[in-house]
Amino acid sequence: MGVFWAGNLDLWPRLRDKRHMLMNHQNGEGRVAKLYYGPNGFRKIAAGDHVLCAVTGQRILLDDLRYWSVDRQEAYAGAAEANQAELAARGRG
Repeated sequence: MGVFWAGNLDLWPRLRDKRHMLMNHQNGEGRVAKLYYGPNGFRKIAAGDHVLCAVTGQRILLDDLRYWSVDRQEAYAGAAEANQAELAARGRG
């Protein structure tokens, strides 16, 4: 039989929480991701779970990211923001 010591059972929740926090940090949870934007998708260069809209600064989860500029390598929260950035880049906005 193994030895069981119940003296510090209250430590386990704290250790589990620290481990969870460390794992989330390593996965990039809660951090801004660095992406390479291509014509058909994007590639993650640095861990994170979201990017910021180049026009509004709004947080965009990677699963929700649909608009970006390959030329300017920036993300947009929606079609209106992408259009606004395109007009500004062309000197019309």
